[in-house]
Amino acid sequence: MAHAESHTSLIWKVFALLSVITLVEVLFGIYKPTSLKLNTILGTTYLNWIFLILTLVKAYYIAWYFMHLKEEKKWLRRSVVWAATFLIVYLSFFLLYEGSALYDSVNLLFK
Repeated sequence: MAHAESHTSLIWKVFALLSVITLVEVLFGIYKPTSLKLNTILGTTYLNWIFLILTLVKAYYIAWYFMHLKEEKKWLRRSVVWAATFLIVYLSFFLLYEGSALYDSVNLLFK
C-alpha cells in the first residue's frame, strides 16, 4: 500500500509541475511580452525559444514518469531519450533556420 501511495503522490507532483508549465505557456501566449517578441536568437524570438524549451521539458516529464521510462534499464532510457533529443534538436534547428530564410526572402520580395 505504501508503494501505491508514493506513486500517487509522485503523479500529483508531476501533474502539478506540468500544470504550472502549461499555465506559464498560456500566460506568455496571451500577454506576449514585447521584450521577448522583439529580441531574437538564431533567427527566432526569445518567446518562441521559451515555448520550445518549456514544451521539451513537458515532453521529458511525460515520457519519464507517465510512460515509465524512469523504471526501465539504463540503455533503453538512453536510446529513447538521446534519439528523441537528437531528432527534436535537428528538426527545430532546420525549421527555425529555413523559416527565417523564407521570412527574409518574402520580406525582400514585398519591400
